[in-house]
Amino acid sequence: MNLNGVRMYVSATAERGVVGSDTVLHFVQKGSRVFARYAGGAVERGCLVGTLSGAELVFRYVQLETSREVHAGRSVCAVSYAAQGRLRIIEHFEWSTREGAGTNVFDQLE
Repeated sequence: MNLNGVRMYVSATAERGVVGSDTVLHFVQKGSRVFARYAGGAVERGCLVGTLSGAELVFRYVQLETSREVHAGRSVCAVSYAAQGRLRIIEHFEWSTREGAGTNVFDQLE
């Protein structure tokens, strides 16, 4: 698995999630280290930093929301190949700055 240069959108959002179908993520990967910037919908600007080991991506995220609030949390994700060989990430997140947890799905853009 390699996320370097991959762009993804949020195809499914948890009830407690803030990202949505307008949110686009841009990934950079060097070795096992992963970084991504994201924005769109209710997120003005966000970033995540973590590691990819095999098909497991673990990261911490922080985001500035359009409400002007800053929130953060931790995610453990399964990375796989979906239809037409595109990458899919199933994210299990837990907020550290507000109540709640949930699952989001990210799918690779062409």
